[in-house]
Amino acid sequence: MSRAPRLVPGQARTCPLCKATILESASVCPGCRHHLRFDPRAGPLEWASVVPLRVEGTIHRPADAETWEYSIVLAIRDERGEELTRQVLGVGAIKPAEGRTFELSVEVLRPVEEGSEVRQA
Repeated sequence: MSRAPRLVPGQARTCPLCKATILESASVCPGCRHHLRFDPRAGPLEWASVVPLRVEGTIHRPADAETWEYSIVLAIRDERGEELTRQVLGVGAIKPAEGRTFELSVEVLRPVEEGSEVRQA
């Protein structure tokens, strides 16, 4: 009986459907929500998910204002403030009397040893 190889934390792969870069441990793509595998656990390691950061905001344009353009830019920095990555995630326009809601969430996966209790942080 073969056992799936142990996953390396932080290892990335490409979603076969939307081509986004995702974690190798993901059983569902966080971008397109495509189910990638039946059993998300590989080897004796399980992953507990917590969302320590979630920010949501809405921009409303007044009916008598000009059209606004926007760019969604994501920058990730380490503990020293050095930029690890910077990406433009999307662009668009908000016409008069329209609105847009933006949400950012960071899901953290932490290993849980087999037999231990999974607790939310």
